[in-house]
Amino acid sequence: MLLAISVGACQATELIVSREALERTLRQELFSGPNGRYYLKGTPQSSCSVYADDATLSFNQNRIVARIRTHAKLGKSVGHTCVGIALSPTAEVSVEPYGEGEIIGFRDAQMVKVSDRRELNFLLVPFMSRQVPTSMQVNAADLIRKALAGSTAASGYKITLDRLKVHSIQIQGDELVVDVDGDISVK
Repeated sequence: MLLAISVGACQATELIVSREALERTLRQELFSGPNGRYYLKGTPQSSCSVYADDATLSFNQNRIVARIRTHAKLGKSVGHTCVGIALSPTAEVSVEPYGEGEIIGFRDAQMVKVSDRRELNFLLVPFMSRQVPTSMQVNAADLIRKALAGSTAASGYKITLDRLKVHSIQIQGDELVVDVDGDISVK
């Protein structure tokens, strides 16, 4: 009976993540390459490569839509030159947010749009669909712990996150609402 009372007394809380904060996290985690680029094919040293940059996020129903600028040099490498065509379409990828344990993740990646030109989509969608990460995840507890690390200097109190468990994630307006249980200590 005591177990039932203590379990019943536990209440989840909401962790609200703004679209802007989520966008910053995406850039730090995925677009951390040279000049803020994510290479889908090739490297910064490759003459022929495909990379994405300039990511912006929006929410559509219960999905996160990432709008990214892609830069592609497609063709054959001849020395340090790519002989072929250069393209710079704006692509859109949508993902579904999920939570599990301390993890906030994104799965079920879908190409929404590769370019505004139908004939270009016909050529690029099969290639791009294979290059987009199918899932991505971040440890929300680690991010919160990093944010709290300077609490002693700022307030005189050492605030630590001891435990975090993510139950669910929903998109509400321009925010990601994460239902969590957790323990915080103040010393």
